[in-house]
Amino acid sequence: MRYVRSVNTTTATTSEADPGRIVLLTTSHRVAPGLLSWPAWQALRTADRVLCADGAHPQLPYLREAGMTVDEAAPSAGELVDACAGGRTVVVVATGEGEPALTDGLARLAGSGRVSMPELELLPASYDLPGARLLDLVQVMDRIRAECPWSSRQTHEGLAKYGIEEAYELVEAIEDGDREELREELGDVLLQVVFHARIAEEDPEEPFSVDDVAGTIVTKLIHRHPHVFGEETAATPEEVKEHWLRTKAEEKRRTSVTEGIPLGQPGLALAAKLASRVRTAGLDVPLPNTRGFGYELLALAVRAEAEGVDPEAALRAAARTYRDAIMKTEGA
Repeated sequence: MRYVRSVNTTTATTSEADPGRIVLLTTSHRVAPGLLSWPAWQALRTADRVLCADGAHPQLPYLREAGMTVDEAAPSAGELVDACAGGRTVVVVATGEGEPALTDGLARLAGSGRVSMPELELLPASYDLPGARLLDLVQVMDRIRAECPWSSRQTHEGLAKYGIEEAYELVEAIEDGDREELREELGDVLLQVVFHARIAEEDPEEPFSVDDVAGTIVTKLIHRHPHVFGEETAATPEEVKEHWLRTKAEEKRRTSVTEGIPLGQPGLALAAKLASRVRTAGLDVPLPNTRGFGYELLALAVRAEAEGVDPEAALRAAARTYRDAIMKTEGA
């Protein structure tokens, strides 16, 4: 936001007629205090006056350590305009959401046409990078874990069922195509990750933090994408999957293709996963020649996997259709 004034080129910018300049310096609380952009430091060093309404602003100690004089003041819009008269530059270190009351007051003055307005520049001194709000989540989780009577007593084992529930709700949101619900359910799944990581920090023997969790998956992703981060190439999804499976096998060094398959997952998904491992490994393992519903379902799941169909998703879709038919019959 910048108010542009008309300047007579024959008049020096330091003359009494020059209304001056206001620089509104905004910072992000998610960035370590003192890590300001170079334009921000330039504006601060060349300012005639630096103001900050919040005496506890996290940037103040660093500004003063750098030798700057910062006045703890909260001038009105009119007082700030007067302070800039004569071509002076005043930097306002913003608090909260960027001093909306001050900027509204300046806008009203500019709209009145009665005041020669200084130039107003909004200068981000630090700003959020993608993913910055995850820091807020970590801080909120820390406080909840410390102060909430329920959350402070939770364990990995006690939370396990919620992880399963949230995963199913996420899948349902995806299948429903509800974007708003999808965003919410992704947040619920993310909460489970952060919650478990926070609990893990308290383990007396093998503690780890959410940073350790993130670091582990970053390392894994880089290692399993040599076509992105290394010198290998992959032009098709099939080649990418080949890289992934090869590097995964090197990491795990499994003695059986069945290692790492969670047996507690739904039956059709379990059957499809086993079939996928067998097919990928090129093994010839005949299905059990036994009659019964379970073995018939196993055969169907293996057949579906071979044809590129997720049997669990297919059964859920069929069940939804059946549910709709039931509701229609009830309403008849």
